Amino acid sequence: MAVLQMQRVSICALKKDRKSILERLQSMGVMEVSQVLEDESGFEKQDTQGTRILFEKKASSADQALEILQEYAPEKTSLLSSLEGKALIEKEKYAESISKKEDIMDVVSDLIGWQKEIAECRANIQKTENQIEALSPWLSLDVPMNFEGTGSVKALIGSFSSVMTLEEIYTLTAEHAPDVEGVDVTILSSDRDSTYVVVLCLREQAELVENALRQGGFARPSQLCDEIPKVEQENLTAEIGLLEKQIEVCQNHIKECADKRAQLRVISDYFRTRAQKYEVLGTIPQSEKTFLISGYVPKKAANAVKKAMEENYDLVVEIEEIKEEEEAPVVLSNNGFSESVEGVLESYGLPKKGEVDPTFIMSFFYVFFFGLMLSDAAYGLVIFLACFIAIKKFPRMERGMYKSLKMFMYCGLSTLVWGVLFGGYFGDAIDVVARTFFHVDVPSTGLIKAVWFVPLNDPMRLLMYSMLFGVIHLFMGLGIKGYMLAKEKQYMDFFCDVIIWYVFLIGLILMLLPSSIFASISQIPAGTFPPAVSVTGKVMAIAGAVGLLLMSGRANKNVALRLALGAYDIYNVTGWLSDVLSYSRLLALGLATGVIASVVNQMGSMLGDGILGAIGFIVVFIVGHTLNLAINLLGAYVHTNRLQFVEFFGKFYEGGGKPFNPFKLTTKYVDVKEETYL
Repeated sequence: MAVLQMQRVSICALKKDRKSILERLQSMGVMEVSQVLEDESGFEKQDTQGTRILFEKKASSADQALEILQEYAPEKTSLLSSLEGKALIEKEKYAESISKKEDIMDVVSDLIGWQKEIAECRANIQKTENQIEALSPWLSLDVPMNFEGTGSVKALIGSFSSVMTLEEIYTLTAEHAPDVEGVDVTILSSDRDSTYVVVLCLREQAELVENALRQGGFARPSQLCDEIPKVEQENLTAEIGLLEKQIEVCQNHIKECADKRAQLRVISDYFRTRAQKYEVLGTIPQSEKTFLISGYVPKKAANAVKKAMEENYDLVVEIEEIKEEEEAPVVLSNNGFSESVEGVLESYGLPKKGEVDPTFIMSFFYVFFFGLMLSDAAYGLVIFLACFIAIKKFPRMERGMYKSLKMFMYCGLSTLVWGVLFGGYFGDAIDVVARTFFHVDVPSTGLIKAVWFVPLNDPMRLLMYSMLFGVIHLFMGLGIKGYMLAKEKQYMDFFCDVIIWYVFLIGLILMLLPSSIFASISQIPAGTFPPAVSVTGKVMAIAGAVGLLLMSGRANKNVALRLALGAYDIYNVTGWLSDVLSYSRLLALGLATGVIASVVNQMGSMLGDGILGAIGFIVVFIVGHTLNLAINLLGAYVHTNRLQFVEFFGKFYEGGGKPFNPFKLTTKYVDVKEETYL
């Protein structure tokens, strides 16, 4: 339950050391650069945009080369490869790869060039195939497409835009060129849209004949060639073969570079981190011989930064406390259990200045409520083992994924405990199997009895406990609000906004306990509680109501407005009632899991106890419980988050803190083994 304390570290050093110092700070990864010197006389900022863009372009080219390798020489990966995380390499191996960066970038250029050549060849193949397709109607033509005829005879080669017969073509020439004689028409081929023909006529009458043919939609072909169509088709087919061989050669060249994949990843990350360094370099004030860099560093790492700088460079390091008006970035620090739900808090918002980190307290309630909502021992065991195995098998997984799996592992353990308490093991699967396949007379309580009680048999009992857990959760949120007010020495606010509310709410609860309404819901006899409980409750409720009426609007001097604000604050007790009722979802989701599981088991047992029945039961069992687990796992996650975000955080927490974004080696493929400082 802590936020790491930040300090401002400022470094003034010689300009000749700036590259080395920046690389050292980047490798340490504990400083968020935040300059304090702006437009100071004698200092200016270097324009590094061109260099940064160059490095980004090289990193992008390396990424493109890796994509090309993945396309033509795919790397074998498992279904769970996304959990493996980035490879960890030693600094020596990293430096060795960097020393060969020029050679590796030559490989990048070759890969991109081969990919480009493959793309060009494929485009040419497509173009050639279109040419072959365009030639197909002319294959019966035994002269070249551009054949013009002889000295006295003109050859008109073309097509009509509709299906036409010889008779229709002759009729067309007779109607529009009646004086022309000796026309010869040959139909080469036709399809549903066109008719392809060769028309021979006297050369001096060719213009008249062509004009007559155009009246019927005649047009010359767009594609002409010097060869007979059949020969041209063979030439084009051979050309495609050569292009395909060229593609194959390029693909083989690409595949031969598969062993360069690891080096390409290192080089990509190298240029990526170089671009990040130059981006920061462009924000640093520099004079003729010195430069200044300043930023936020966690207090526990500040001395390590100072020591690393002073041991290796001639410079001045100054460590300052964060100023009162300064909003420092936030880094959460929790134990191994609580850090697993930090992602839940971060999705809502990090603590702003003056707020406490509620992760520690929230983590216990989160796991507690999640298990209560799912509440099946077998489901819990499945979740726990799946997450535990994944965490152990993939220790290098991404940090956010690690925290999420760890959270679900603890939630699975909680689900297992609640399942044992409620007697749920894949619903009532044990009882159904015993009754259906072994013909065992199962008692009403089941073969394996619940350690506590069965919610399906006593739902009102679970509802009462859900409300009780909700009240504890809400009171804890109000208590954290009181802690923050006391920490800031706002003692009047602590008394009026926390203590008075505690008195009022506890009084109302004590008044409810001996009532007939509570007795009918909880099935506890009305005379169980002594009269003193009711009297104490009335006194506390009245005292709390009077306190709220008089003190809620204490900032206003107008008495009437002050009382009106107090009365409105008392009315807000309905919001507390609504919040408490929200915890009925603990009952709803817990029952839903058990009911659906029982239905699945009953459906599976409908085929009886034979071999067919056993096979059917297994199929229905696997499919049904998988779907039930998936649906209710999602439901438990969503509604547990809601109980934290709306009900719990609503009592004390606003969020809005800025996350800590240190200048570090932000890589895509590999992590370089470095000494850690956080």
